[in-house]
Amino acid sequence: MGKFLFRFFTGAHAKIIKLSRGRLLAGKTLVLTHKGAKSGKVRDTPLMYFADGDNYLIVASAGGAPNHPGWYHNLLANPDTTVLVEGKEIPVTARDAGPARDELWEKITAEADQFAAYETKTERTIPVVVLEPR
Repeated sequence: MGKFLFRFFTGAHAKIIKLSRGRLLAGKTLVLTHKGAKSGKVRDTPLMYFADGDNYLIVASAGGAPNHPGWYHNLLANPDTTVLVEGKEIPVTARDAGPARDELWEKITAEADQFAAYETKTERTIPVVVLEPR
């Protein structure tokens, strides 16, 4: 799928979730609001998430692409943001999982094995991001 179509459908997916307050097309998906590291533009990205106590885990897989997704770089530059989860907007602080990454990765791939398949498509270590409610 071309970059334009991907962005179009991703944006539409996020809008539907936000407008319906999570009642449509959400499932195990949150909407991450993030500010562009370079542009400063605010964007919404729907992402599969995993619960870890009070925290939310998201994976910067980009489907196994060779580079990290843009939202990952945006969170490194601007870690204080919001997510929409189950119809609730929650202020969070994002951080790379760091040394806990491998343990969290095991938990994530046990729940959603497609992420293990993405890992085989790339030479980079796929980051796990922890979103901590503020």
